Amino acid sequence: MIRMSLALLLPIALAACGSGAPQEQNVDTLDQELAEGISNNGSDPLLTGALQDQIMVDPQLAQKSNADSVRPPSQPYAAPVPSTDVAAGPAPAAGDIMKAPPPIAGGCPECKAADESLTLGALAARQKGQGLPGCIGKLRYAAGWATRLPRDIPLYVNARVIEAAGVQDAQCSLRVVSFTVPQPMPAMLDWYYTRAVKAGFTAEHQSDGAQHVLGGTRNRDGGAYVLYMTPREGGGTDIDLIANNGI
Repeated sequence: MIRMSLALLLPIALAACGSGAPQEQNVDTLDQELAEGISNNGSDPLLTGALQDQIMVDPQLAQKSNADSVRPPSQPYAAPVPSTDVAAGPAPAAGDIMKAPPPIAGGCPECKAADESLTLGALAARQKGQGLPGCIGKLRYAAGWATRLPRDIPLYVNARVIEAAGVQDAQCSLRVVSFTVPQPMPAMLDWYYTRAVKAGFTAEHQSDGAQHVLGGTRNRDGGAYVLYMTPREGGGTDIDLIANNGI
């Protein structure tokens, strides 16, 4: 009995809700009325003017709009790069290059010294006759030292300097440079061997397989040098050069 009453009352309630609700107005009609400023009491001049009049713009204020916004640069971004003429010059003639001798027997003590040195200064400190404690403490890091190497043991053509340090005073003359070249390691070994021998230096070659070391001295002026060479992944050679008597 109760279920029948609820079933009869539900359609009546829905009909009552539907009969008292106003008819829906078309959305387009409402937009049109707002645009024309029409209300139940007629046209509203203030509303009509606000909707239909042109927007006034102050040019001076418009120029200040988004003053703090991020805008594209007037030209492409560029970072300073090392001078391209630090080691510029013609490539050496192939006929002038001598073949470096094979590594000496007995391993490579200098390779171990390089592996245990975390900085150029620490590497220089391991050198006999050059790495004097007083001189190592005076080393100053600056790319300009790469241009002050001995003329007989210079940077290779188009070398890219990674890091450089040096000291020059009455007691110390020391240069330490780390750089890369696009040439393969055997070619660099032969080139520096040729430079050293022709300039009157001795040239001892050591190797542990991956790393090669070339070093020597010159009696007439006490000059000394040592080069650490490692093949660079993807081609080229990484080189650390330590020398005294720079310019």
